[in-house]
Amino acid sequence: MLIKNLSILSGQELNFVLNTNIKIQNKIFKKIQPEIRPSVKEESIDCEGLLLIPGFINAHTHIGDSIGKDVLLNNSVDKRIHPVFGAKSKILKNTSQENLANFMKNTCHSMIRKGITTFVDFREGGLDGVTLLKKVLSDVPLRSIILGRVEFFQEHAEIRKNLPFPREKIKDLAKILKKSDGIGISGANENSTSVLNYYSKTTKLRVIHSSETRQSVSTSKKITGKSETVRALSLKPHFLIHMTYASKGDLNAVAKRTRGIVICPRANSSLAEGIPDIELMQKAGCTLALGTDNVMINSPDMFREMDFLWKVTMGIHKKRIDPKEILKMATVNGGKILKKNIGVIEIGKIADCIFLDKHALDLEPMHNPHASIVHRASESAIKAVMIGGKIVHGKI
Repeated sequence: MLIKNLSILSGQELNFVLNTNIKIQNKIFKKIQPEIRPSVKEESIDCEGLLLIPGFINAHTHIGDSIGKDVLLNNSVDKRIHPVFGAKSKILKNTSQENLANFMKNTCHSMIRKGITTFVDFREGGLDGVTLLKKVLSDVPLRSIILGRVEFFQEHAEIRKNLPFPREKIKDLAKILKKSDGIGISGANENSTSVLNYYSKTTKLRVIHSSETRQSVSTSKKITGKSETVRALSLKPHFLIHMTYASKGDLNAVAKRTRGIVICPRANSSLAEGIPDIELMQKAGCTLALGTDNVMINSPDMFREMDFLWKVTMGIHKKRIDPKEILKMATVNGGKILKKNIGVIEIGKIADCIFLDKHALDLEPMHNPHASIVHRASESAIKAVMIGGKIVHGKI
């Protein structure tokens, strides 16, 4: 396929290129240059008026709770989403697999229409949960990273005693890892250091929630005398989720020992837990990606996530973040954290991308493309979404 006469955000720095041509072959960007002649019988499409940007990488989701949208809206974090006694876990256990699958599929189609080409899901429900999501995705052209979880949580007394991972759960973990892309651990406050060390020996992706709330940070110190993030690092995680209340020391350690952090500012705010300190994270050298988190709390919309992060950070800290950096959190940085050839428009990368209408009512005139995308663009500006070189939504 040859797409001609379009603007693009190119490379790791999302540099704006006013007009170029792109050849897509075998699912990747094969050539990117102003002059490309189509080969014999090659499809050639004129994309005048369109801006091509990398597909969004939603780096943290829980789509299993799509059935519980806005349940217990005014309750605490634990009452809503605690993995043991929260409303979410009760809803998931009491919902039929068929109903759950239908709502999860709706969320997947919603993500595609909003330009999300890859999502990373913390999949509850053990092996059955992973299997259900894979079934949902069997006829949905959406790229996924599935992080499974053994349904095993320890009490505070067990954590103090540093009790090990139970032998009877070893086979469960092996089965989950065989079917998934890795593990998504609820948090250090539900697992002893011994258990986290056991998980650290697994060879696929290892990810964990950490320092999401003031309560979780204080609970860790109360139980063990150690920082929640320090304990989370016992997992040897490839990246961490949230870090809303991480200290400067925690962030320095994370920058040295992991690929980065996935922040979920809308989810943190909707749970009345504030937002991450982006400036402190960047000064520590952390690579940041964005996620929309629980569907019961948020719609899976990266446009809204970027817009919220940009404006609320300015409102609270009176400092502006370069909108290009926020757009990188939704694209380039997700690819870096996952170590996948996605999130970037450059030769050799997978052709996952979004075609935006530069003449959309909310975007024209587009004086600053990065700012326009971050705080003006929406689903309505999308002409088409491409995953692996194939148009999966809309048309060009």
